[in-house]
Amino acid sequence: MNTQPVLEPWIDGRHVWRGRTPRVSSGAQLPTGWAALDDILPGGGWPAAALTEILLPLDGVGELRLLWPSLAHLSQQGPVVLIAPPYALLAPAWHAAGVSLDSLQVIRPHVGNERSLDKSDRQALWAAEQCLRSGACRAVVCWPQWADDRALRRLQVAAESGQCPGFLFRSIQAAHNPSPAALRLQLHVRPAEVQVLKCRGGWAGQRLRLV
Repeated sequence: MNTQPVLEPWIDGRHVWRGRTPRVSSGAQLPTGWAALDDILPGGGWPAAALTEILLPLDGVGELRLLWPSLAHLSQQGPVVLIAPPYALLAPAWHAAGVSLDSLQVIRPHVGNERSLDKSDRQALWAAEQCLRSGACRAVVCWPQWADDRALRRLQVAAESGQCPGFLFRSIQAAHNPSPAALRLQLHVRPAEVQVLKCRGGWAGQRLRLV
């Protein structure tokens, strides 16, 4: 009995998991600037019109170094927006990495006299969504301390709509929660490695060192 016609709607709707399928590209890709990472990502790079989450055990473990090659390239083409960075930017370091400082736009949420992390994060996520959806940005990088599934889905849709790569730096604690992001990476400190937690069109679980 041929069950293919019956299963096709379920497969197309992603209701059925087909196991280890060959890697396929999920759309245009953006080279990461790291050959070893490009080799294991579908199409050879970051999803160019989708959301990427990078989960960190703590700040300052090489997360900026991971993105700088791509941001350097994109900043030559148009605005690169940084939303709610946790620290002041060290301009000489960004310049040395090849990023055009003239193209950097920094947005810091303003909550008036209220010191509410929840309100600050909601403003940061709203700003990220608008920038991704605008079609005017070459990349959007955001540092939310909190984001639920609904907010992440809105960012994923906005990235697809605006054809703009979005990057979120988040705590490793978020790894326990599902995410609609097309790509999810975790940075490890000892040893210093990148682990693929989720990869649309590819295989998760791979770990590699960036040299």
